[in-house]
Amino acid sequence: MTTTTTTAAPPAQEGTAPAAPARRRGVGAAGTRHALGRVLAALARSAAIFVPVFLVATFVTFALRSLSGLSPARIQLGEDATPEAIHRVEAQWGLDQPFLVQYGHWFSGVLHGQLGTSWTNGADISTLIGLGLGVSLSVATFALVIGVCAGFLLGTAAALRHTTWVDRAITGFVTVISVMPAFVVGIVLVEVFAVGLHLFPAAGYVPAAQGLTPWLEHITLPALALSFDVIADVARQLRTSLIASYRENYVTGAIVRGLGPRRIFFGHVLRNGIGPALATLGLKFPALVGASVVTEWVFGLQGFGRFANDSAQSGDVPAVQGVLVVSIVLVVVFNLVVNLVLARVTPASQRGV
Repeated sequence: MTTTTTTAAPPAQEGTAPAAPARRRGVGAAGTRHALGRVLAALARSAAIFVPVFLVATFVTFALRSLSGLSPARIQLGEDATPEAIHRVEAQWGLDQPFLVQYGHWFSGVLHGQLGTSWTNGADISTLIGLGLGVSLSVATFALVIGVCAGFLLGTAAALRHTTWVDRAITGFVTVISVMPAFVVGIVLVEVFAVGLHLFPAAGYVPAAQGLTPWLEHITLPALALSFDVIADVARQLRTSLIASYRENYVTGAIVRGLGPRRIFFGHVLRNGIGPALATLGLKFPALVGASVVTEWVFGLQGFGRFANDSAQSGDVPAVQGVLVVSIVLVVVFNLVVNLVLARVTPASQRGV
Protein backbone atom coordinates (compact mmCIF):
# COMPACT_ATOMS: atom_id res chain seq x y z
CA MET A 1 0.00 0.00 0.00
CA THR A 2 1.42 3.38 -1.07
CA THR A 3 1.08 6.32 1.25
CA THR A 4 1.03 9.83 -0.27
CA THR A 5 2.59 12.49 1.94
CA THR A 6 1.73 16.15 1.41
CA THR A 7 4.38 18.61 2.52
CA ALA A 8 3.12 22.04 3.49
CA ALA A 9 5.13 25.14 2.55
CA PRO A 10 7.00 26.72 5.45
CA PRO A 11 5.07 29.65 6.89
CA ALA A 12 8.09 31.90 6.54
CA GLN A 13 7.89 31.71 2.72
CA GLU A 14 4.36 33.07 2.66
CA GLY A 15 5.60 36.56 3.61
CA THR A 16 8.66 36.62 1.34
CA ALA A 17 7.05 38.38 -1.66
CA PRO A 18 5.32 41.13 0.31
CA ALA A 19 8.54 41.75 2.25
CA ALA A 20 10.50 42.88 -0.82
CA PRO A 21 8.48 46.10 -1.42
CA ALA A 22 8.69 46.82 2.29
CA ARG A 23 12.48 46.53 2.17
CA ARG A 24 12.60 48.81 -0.87
CA ARG A 25 10.43 51.36 0.92
CA GLY A 26 12.75 51.17 3.91
CA VAL A 27 15.80 51.75 1.74
CA GLY A 28 14.08 54.68 0.00
CA ALA A 29 13.10 56.24 3.31
CA ALA A 30 16.65 55.86 4.60
CA GLY A 31 18.00 57.53 1.44
CA THR A 32 15.55 60.40 1.85
CA ARG A 33 16.56 60.89 5.48
CA HIS A 34 20.22 60.80 4.50
CA ALA A 35 19.69 63.43 1.76
CA LEU A 36 17.70 65.62 4.16
CA GLY A 37 20.47 65.27 6.72
CA ARG A 38 23.05 66.46 4.18
CA VAL A 39 20.91 69.49 3.33
CA LEU A 40 20.39 70.37 7.00
CA ALA A 41 24.10 69.95 7.70
CA ALA A 42 24.94 72.28 4.79
CA LEU A 43 22.42 74.81 6.09
CA ALA A 44 23.87 74.60 9.61
CA ARG A 45 27.43 75.12 8.34
CA SER A 46 26.35 78.06 6.19
CA ALA A 47 24.43 79.64 9.07
CA ALA A 48 27.45 79.24 11.36
CA ILE A 49 29.50 81.18 8.82
CA PHE A 50 26.81 83.69 7.83
CA VAL A 51 25.95 85.05 11.28
CA PRO A 52 29.43 86.24 12.37
CA VAL A 53 30.31 87.40 8.85
CA PHE A 54 27.09 89.42 8.65
CA LEU A 55 27.61 90.98 12.07
CA VAL A 56 31.21 91.99 11.36
CA ALA A 57 30.43 93.19 7.83
CA THR A 58 27.48 95.33 8.94
CA PHE A 59 29.53 96.83 11.79
CA VAL A 60 32.35 97.76 9.43
CA THR A 61 29.81 99.07 6.91
CA PHE A 62 28.17 101.31 9.49
CA ALA A 63 31.55 102.60 10.62
CA LEU A 64 32.06 104.04 7.13
CA ARG A 65 30.35 107.30 8.10
CA SER A 66 32.71 107.95 10.99
CA LEU A 67 35.71 106.97 8.89
CA SER A 68 34.64 109.09 5.93
CA GLY A 69 34.02 112.27 7.93
CA LEU A 70 30.97 113.03 5.78
CA SER A 71 27.85 114.63 7.19
CA PRO A 72 24.34 115.29 5.84
CA ALA A 73 24.77 118.89 6.95
CA ARG A 74 27.65 119.38 4.53
CA ILE A 75 25.50 118.03 1.69
CA GLN A 76 22.38 120.02 2.56
CA LEU A 77 23.94 123.27 3.79
CA GLY A 78 27.20 123.40 1.86
CA GLU A 79 30.76 123.93 3.00
CA ASP A 80 30.05 127.37 4.48
CA ALA A 81 27.54 126.13 7.05
CA THR A 82 27.97 127.36 10.62
CA PRO A 83 28.77 124.87 13.42
CA GLU A 84 25.35 125.56 14.97
CA ALA A 85 23.55 124.70 11.74
CA ILE A 86 25.65 121.57 11.30
CA HIS A 87 24.88 120.43 14.84
CA ARG A 88 21.16 121.06 14.32
CA VAL A 89 21.00 118.98 11.13
CA GLU A 90 23.08 116.16 12.61
CA ALA A 91 20.77 116.08 15.61
CA GLN A 92 17.81 115.69 13.30
CA TRP A 93 19.50 112.60 11.81
CA GLY A 94 20.42 111.22 15.23
CA LEU A 95 24.15 111.63 14.60
CA ASP A 96 24.69 113.35 17.95
CA GLN A 97 24.10 110.06 19.78
CA PRO A 98 26.92 107.64 20.79
CA PHE A 99 28.27 105.46 18.00
CA LEU A 100 27.03 102.15 19.41
CA VAL A 101 23.55 103.59 19.96
CA GLN A 102 23.46 104.72 16.33
CA TYR A 103 24.63 101.29 15.21
CA GLY A 104 21.99 99.57 17.32
CA HIS A 105 19.18 101.62 15.78
CA TRP A 106 20.55 101.12 12.27
CA PHE A 107 21.11 97.36 12.67
CA SER A 108 17.61 96.92 14.09
CA GLY A 109 16.26 98.63 10.98
CA VAL A 110 18.38 96.40 8.74
CA LEU A 111 16.90 93.29 10.36
CA HIS A 112 13.44 94.68 9.52
CA GLY A 113 14.40 95.52 5.94
CA GLN A 114 14.74 99.26 6.60
CA LEU A 115 18.04 100.62 5.31
CA GLY A 116 17.55 104.23 6.31
CA THR A 117 16.90 107.50 4.49
CA SER A 118 18.95 109.12 1.76
CA TRP A 119 20.92 112.20 2.71
CA THR A 120 20.53 113.76 -0.72
CA ASN A 121 16.79 113.51 -1.39
CA GLY A 122 15.23 112.12 1.80
CA ALA A 123 13.86 109.04 -0.02
CA ASP A 124 13.64 105.59 1.51
CA ILE A 125 16.81 103.70 0.59
CA SER A 126 15.11 100.30 0.62
CA THR A 127 12.69 101.54 -2.05
CA LEU A 128 15.45 103.04 -4.18
CA ILE A 129 17.56 99.88 -3.99
CA GLY A 130 14.54 97.73 -4.75
CA LEU A 131 13.86 99.63 -7.97
CA GLY A 132 17.44 99.30 -9.17
CA LEU A 133 17.89 95.75 -7.90
CA GLY A 134 14.98 94.49 -9.99
CA VAL A 135 16.72 95.70 -13.16
CA SER A 136 20.13 94.33 -12.21
CA LEU A 137 18.77 90.98 -11.02
CA SER A 138 16.95 90.51 -14.33
CA VAL A 139 20.08 91.21 -16.37
CA ALA A 140 22.41 89.26 -14.06
CA THR A 141 20.14 86.19 -13.93
CA PHE A 142 19.83 86.07 -17.71
CA ALA A 143 23.59 86.61 -18.06
CA LEU A 144 24.22 83.75 -15.64
CA VAL A 145 21.89 81.43 -17.59
CA ILE A 146 23.64 82.29 -20.86
CA GLY A 147 27.07 81.90 -19.26
CA VAL A 148 26.31 78.55 -17.62
CA CYS A 149 24.69 77.02 -20.72
CA ALA A 150 27.34 78.22 -23.17
CA GLY A 151 30.22 77.52 -20.78
CA PHE A 152 28.90 74.01 -20.08
CA LEU A 153 28.70 73.19 -23.79
CA LEU A 154 32.13 74.63 -24.58
CA GLY A 155 33.86 73.07 -21.56
CA THR A 156 32.32 69.67 -22.20
CA ALA A 157 33.21 69.74 -25.89
CA ALA A 158 36.80 70.74 -25.10
CA ALA A 159 37.17 67.95 -22.52
CA LEU A 160 35.67 65.28 -24.77
CA ARG A 161 37.93 66.39 -27.66
CA HIS A 162 41.01 66.86 -25.52
CA THR A 163 44.28 67.60 -27.44
CA THR A 164 42.38 67.99 -30.74
CA TRP A 165 41.80 71.12 -32.81
CA VAL A 166 38.37 71.47 -31.19
CA ASP A 167 39.98 71.74 -27.75
CA ARG A 168 42.53 74.28 -28.98
CA ALA A 169 39.89 76.38 -30.76
CA ILE A 170 37.60 76.49 -27.70
CA THR A 171 40.51 77.29 -25.38
CA GLY A 172 41.59 80.15 -27.63
CA PHE A 173 38.03 81.46 -27.91
CA VAL A 174 37.37 81.54 -24.16
CA THR A 175 40.77 83.16 -23.58
CA VAL A 176 39.87 85.98 -25.97
CA ILE A 177 36.41 86.65 -24.55
CA SER A 178 37.70 86.56 -20.97
CA VAL A 179 39.81 89.70 -21.55
CA MET A 180 37.15 91.66 -23.46
CA PRO A 181 35.68 94.48 -21.31
CA ALA A 182 31.92 94.29 -20.92
CA PHE A 183 31.38 97.90 -22.02
CA VAL A 184 33.29 97.27 -25.28
CA VAL A 185 31.22 94.17 -25.95
CA GLY A 186 28.08 96.15 -25.14
CA ILE A 187 28.91 98.93 -27.60
CA VAL A 188 29.61 96.39 -30.35
CA LEU A 189 26.35 94.56 -29.64
CA VAL A 190 24.39 97.82 -29.80
CA GLU A 191 26.02 98.78 -33.11
CA VAL A 192 25.39 95.38 -34.70
CA PHE A 193 22.09 94.13 -33.33
CA ALA A 194 20.31 97.37 -32.36
CA VAL A 195 21.51 100.02 -34.80
CA GLY A 196 22.47 97.79 -37.72
CA LEU A 197 19.99 94.90 -37.70
CA HIS A 198 17.23 96.50 -35.55
CA LEU A 199 16.67 93.22 -33.72
CA PHE A 200 16.83 94.59 -30.18
CA PRO A 201 16.28 97.99 -28.54
CA ALA A 202 19.45 99.98 -27.98
CA ALA A 203 18.59 101.12 -24.45
CA GLY A 204 15.92 101.17 -21.76
CA TYR A 205 14.18 98.61 -19.61
CA VAL A 206 10.68 97.16 -19.48
CA PRO A 207 9.56 95.23 -16.35
CA ALA A 208 8.48 91.63 -16.83
CA ALA A 209 5.01 92.57 -15.55
CA GLN A 210 4.45 94.58 -18.74
CA GLY A 211 5.16 91.62 -21.01
CA LEU A 212 7.66 88.78 -21.21
CA THR A 213 8.73 89.49 -24.80
CA PRO A 214 9.55 93.22 -24.29
CA TRP A 215 11.33 92.35 -21.06
CA LEU A 216 13.54 89.76 -22.78
CA GLU A 217 14.21 92.09 -25.70
CA HIS A 218 15.53 94.82 -23.40
CA ILE A 219 17.74 92.59 -21.22
CA THR A 220 19.20 90.30 -23.91
CA LEU A 221 22.02 92.57 -25.12
CA PRO A 222 23.22 93.72 -21.67
CA ALA A 223 23.00 90.14 -20.39
CA LEU A 224 24.99 88.89 -23.35
CA ALA A 225 27.65 91.56 -22.76
CA LEU A 226 27.99 90.49 -19.11
CA SER A 227 27.94 86.76 -19.84
CA PHE A 228 31.31 86.55 -21.60
CA ASP A 229 33.30 86.40 -18.37
CA VAL A 230 30.97 83.72 -16.97
CA ILE A 231 31.25 81.67 -20.17
CA ALA A 232 35.04 81.76 -20.02
CA ASP A 233 35.28 80.81 -16.32
CA VAL A 234 32.73 77.98 -16.50
CA ALA A 235 34.24 76.55 -19.69
CA ARG A 236 37.80 76.57 -18.34
CA GLN A 237 36.89 75.15 -14.94
CA LEU A 238 34.67 72.45 -16.40
CA ARG A 239 37.23 71.43 -19.04
CA THR A 240 40.00 71.08 -16.45
CA SER A 241 37.89 69.16 -13.94
CA LEU A 242 36.38 66.80 -16.53
CA ILE A 243 39.80 65.92 -17.93
CA ALA A 244 41.02 65.24 -14.39
CA SER A 245 37.95 63.09 -13.67
CA TYR A 246 38.56 60.94 -16.75
CA ARG A 247 41.96 60.02 -15.27
CA GLU A 248 40.54 58.78 -11.97
CA ASN A 249 40.46 55.10 -11.01
CA TYR A 250 36.67 54.94 -10.80
CA VAL A 251 36.44 55.71 -14.53
CA THR A 252 38.88 52.88 -15.29
CA GLY A 253 36.78 50.58 -13.14
CA ALA A 254 33.60 51.62 -14.96
CA ILE A 255 35.25 50.87 -18.31
CA VAL A 256 36.35 47.45 -17.05
CA ARG A 257 32.79 46.70 -15.95
CA GLY A 258 31.64 47.38 -19.50
CA LEU A 259 29.70 50.61 -18.94
CA GLY A 260 29.03 52.71 -22.04
CA PRO A 261 30.69 56.09 -22.67
CA ARG A 262 27.42 57.99 -22.11
CA ARG A 263 26.76 56.32 -18.77
CA ILE A 264 30.36 56.85 -17.66
CA PHE A 265 30.22 60.53 -18.54
CA PHE A 266 26.90 61.40 -16.90
CA GLY A 267 27.10 58.95 -14.00
CA HIS A 268 30.72 59.36 -12.98
CA VAL A 269 32.77 61.99 -14.81
CA LEU A 270 30.27 64.86 -14.88
CA ARG A 271 29.00 64.40 -11.33
CA ASN A 272 32.55 64.45 -9.96
CA GLY A 273 33.87 67.14 -12.29
CA ILE A 274 31.08 69.71 -12.13
CA GLY A 275 31.93 70.85 -8.60
CA PRO A 276 34.65 73.44 -9.39
CA ALA A 277 32.53 74.96 -12.16
CA LEU A 278 29.58 75.34 -9.79
CA ALA A 279 31.81 76.76 -7.08
CA THR A 280 32.95 79.58 -9.38
CA LEU A 281 29.35 80.74 -9.66
CA GLY A 282 29.26 81.52 -5.93
CA LEU A 283 30.87 84.91 -6.48
CA LYS A 284 29.94 85.44 -10.13
CA PHE A 285 26.27 86.24 -9.64
CA PRO A 286 26.71 88.93 -6.94
CA ALA A 287 29.57 90.38 -9.01
CA LEU A 288 27.28 90.57 -12.05
CA VAL A 289 24.70 92.45 -9.98
CA GLY A 290 27.07 94.90 -8.35
CA ALA A 291 29.75 95.45 -10.99
CA SER A 292 27.51 96.14 -13.99
CA VAL A 293 27.57 99.92 -13.66
CA VAL A 294 29.43 100.49 -16.96
CA THR A 295 27.11 98.16 -18.84
CA GLU A 296 24.11 99.93 -17.33
CA TRP A 297 25.47 103.25 -18.59
CA VAL A 298 25.91 101.80 -22.11
CA PHE A 299 22.36 100.47 -22.24
CA GLY A 300 20.70 103.29 -20.30
CA LEU A 301 19.62 101.14 -17.36
CA GLN A 302 18.89 102.52 -13.88
CA GLY A 303 20.17 99.47 -12.05
CA PHE A 304 21.75 98.56 -8.74
CA GLY A 305 25.31 99.22 -9.90
CA ARG A 306 24.47 102.64 -11.26
CA PHE A 307 22.64 103.55 -8.05
CA ALA A 308 25.70 102.50 -6.03
CA ASN A 309 27.98 104.60 -8.21
CA ASP A 310 25.74 107.68 -8.01
CA SER A 311 25.43 107.33 -4.22
CA ALA A 312 29.18 107.08 -3.75
CA GLN A 313 29.86 110.10 -5.94
CA SER A 314 27.30 112.24 -4.11
CA GLY A 315 28.59 111.24 -0.66
CA ASP A 316 25.26 109.65 0.32
CA VAL A 317 26.67 107.43 3.09
CA PRO A 318 23.35 105.75 4.13
CA ALA A 319 22.73 104.75 0.52
CA VAL A 320 26.24 103.32 0.20
CA GLN A 321 25.74 101.43 3.46
CA GLY A 322 22.47 100.00 2.12
CA VAL A 323 24.19 98.93 -1.09
CA LEU A 324 26.91 97.14 0.86
CA VAL A 325 24.39 95.36 3.09
CA VAL A 326 22.41 94.13 0.10
CA SER A 327 25.64 93.01 -1.61
CA ILE A 328 26.64 91.04 1.50
CA VAL A 329 23.25 89.33 1.58
CA LEU A 330 23.46 88.49 -2.13
CA VAL A 331 26.90 86.93 -1.73
CA VAL A 332 25.91 84.85 1.28
CA VAL A 333 22.55 83.69 -0.08
CA PHE A 334 23.87 82.73 -3.50
CA ASN A 335 26.82 80.88 -1.99
CA LEU A 336 24.36 79.05 0.25
CA VAL A 337 22.38 77.97 -2.80
CA VAL A 338 25.57 76.82 -4.56
CA ASN A 339 26.67 74.84 -1.48
CA LEU A 340 23.28 73.11 -1.28
CA VAL A 341 23.47 72.18 -4.97
CA LEU A 342 27.01 70.87 -4.51
CA ALA A 343 25.94 68.83 -1.50
CA ARG A 344 23.15 67.27 -3.55
CA VAL A 345 24.93 66.73 -6.86
CA THR A 346 28.58 65.88 -6.31
CA PRO A 347 29.42 62.49 -4.76
CA ALA A 348 32.45 63.91 -2.94
CA SER A 349 30.21 66.36 -1.07
CA GLN A 350 27.78 63.58 -0.23
CA ARG A 351 30.61 61.63 1.39
CA GLY A 352 31.68 64.71 3.30
CA VAL A 353 34.96 65.00 1.40
